[in-house]
Amino acid sequence: MVDYQLLAYLETFLTERRNVLFKKVVSKRTRHFTVVTEDVFQLHNTSAVMRTCDIFGIQDLHVVEEIKGKRIDKEIALGAQKWVDLYRYDKIDSCLNVLKEKGYRIIATTPHEEALKLEDFDITQKAAFFFGKESSGLSDKVISKADEFLKIPMYGFTESLNISVSAAIILQDVVSKLRRSEIPWQLTEEEQSEKRLEWTMKSIKSITGVLKKYKETNNI
Repeated sequence: MVDYQLLAYLETFLTERRNVLFKKVVSKRTRHFTVVTEDVFQLHNTSAVMRTCDIFGIQDLHVVEEIKGKRIDKEIALGAQKWVDLYRYDKIDSCLNVLKEKGYRIIATTPHEEALKLEDFDITQKAAFFFGKESSGLSDKVISKADEFLKIPMYGFTESLNISVSAAIILQDVVSKLRRSEIPWQLTEEEQSEKRLEWTMKSIKSITGVLKKYKETNNI
């Protein structure tokens, strides 16, 4: 439950321009689509995917690190880690189960011939796009659990794209189609207010002291 009184109070610590920006950006966020990276080896690739999610309004990024734990490279993410919700898993099964429970179709991105072309992808249902390791792609577990396989049409000698490039191409296409549709893709009013509160708190350097004063003033 969002504390709207607290939100209004904290917003007084930001410029009007900043508050307007938060409202504008959050109104364009979506959870209709989400992105998953599975055991991506190069740190900068996962960080770049996070930045791509932010750019295209994807609120949630799921990172599976079953083989080796990593961290988000802040220089590559360029602050996106403040605005995109990151969920980490040490087992692919956990991630698959969570997304299935939330009603997402599991979409395995692959260059294989039998995969559906991007231009033919159905955007009407919630979808989680899985991107795998740079060298070998997605695991057999994801392939076996996938509801659908998706590929980016390619016409040259090279058969694969960098993971962050693939994510950008796919998200640009499906998000553009989503925004032109009549599908209710936006966050709920409650979710939008929740994000605004989180973002506002992250933007106030002395947030601990500000919250303490707020609680004292309101006898909380």
